[in-house]
Amino acid sequence: MSIQPTQPVLPTVSQEFIQEWLDALHGYCPASQVDDFLTRTGLNALAGQGRGRVTHDQIVRLYHIVAVETGDEMMGLWSRTIRHGALKLLCCSVLGASSLAAAMHRFATFWNLLLDDHSLRLSEGRQTLRLHLEPSSDAQISPFGHVLLLKLAHGVASWLVRRELPLTRVGFTFVRPDFAADYPVLFPAPIQFDQSTSSISFVKSLGDLPISASEADMQPFLQRAPRDWIFTSFREHALPLQLREMLLLSDRMGSTLNDAALALNITPRTLIRQLKAEGTSFQAIKDGLRCDLAMRDLASPKNIEAISQDVGFASPASFHRAFRGWTGETPGQFRRRVRG
Repeated sequence: MSIQPTQPVLPTVSQEFIQEWLDALHGYCPASQVDDFLTRTGLNALAGQGRGRVTHDQIVRLYHIVAVETGDEMMGLWSRTIRHGALKLLCCSVLGASSLAAAMHRFATFWNLLLDDHSLRLSEGRQTLRLHLEPSSDAQISPFGHVLLLKLAHGVASWLVRRELPLTRVGFTFVRPDFAADYPVLFPAPIQFDQSTSSISFVKSLGDLPISASEADMQPFLQRAPRDWIFTSFREHALPLQLREMLLLSDRMGSTLNDAALALNITPRTLIRQLKAEGTSFQAIKDGLRCDLAMRDLASPKNIEAISQDVGFASPASFHRAFRGWTGETPGQFRRRVRG
């Protein structure tokens, strides 16, 4: 029996991916307030585990709570508070642009009025339109802040033209983290670390696209924030996400690395090398998908034996061991927590 999900199986991210955000909150808010944020989003159960997985819904919920209750729409990640209403004003500004390139210039100008120790710059090459985020020489770099601002730029650009825009390259000034395999969940492009600036790049011709979003589209976009701009829906532009889709369509995760290489028309050795360059492996991608499927199904009445079979385990005992290794909890503990 093939796994045929009735709802999207969205990739989770590691707890480490949002840890810097949580650390920034501890420096920005009283400890009791941060504890309240984590309790209301279910993230308190992951405290101290180091192996937990964080869902899209938890990140979106945390963003909503923190942005409203701290009055900072960038949640303490920058040296200056980004007050409530800034993102609405940003959207109003870019809507009036004559083209996508002009809108990205306005995006950069807007943030340059707000940020003290970073600047945004739009550059045009022969084939590339690139938005750079450049820290000043004495700036304290916030990796999650860089991620969030570049994702906002990509999300706003995609919203303006009513389709998710492909990126040709993403770069970050900070060194590759241990959880680099989480980055394709946000950015549908090759990702490089330890660069001179943080940046996102588009094919230059996309800059000529007209703005098709309207003022009527703005409120729904802002109300759903950051769901519409922080996570990518692309699969074809990021190799790990392509492989997730391939595994999802296979019979009980039956696709092998050789099957995947054949489908991609490359050798298994080349596939291994490409995945290693992205900080992951075929087995890590398979285990990540298994974990995401299991977490989704454990929130339903489906019995654990059926879940273990559907995600490709020969026995519930093997599934229990693997799930505990992925999340630090047994399937039963996870189920009780998420279902109350």
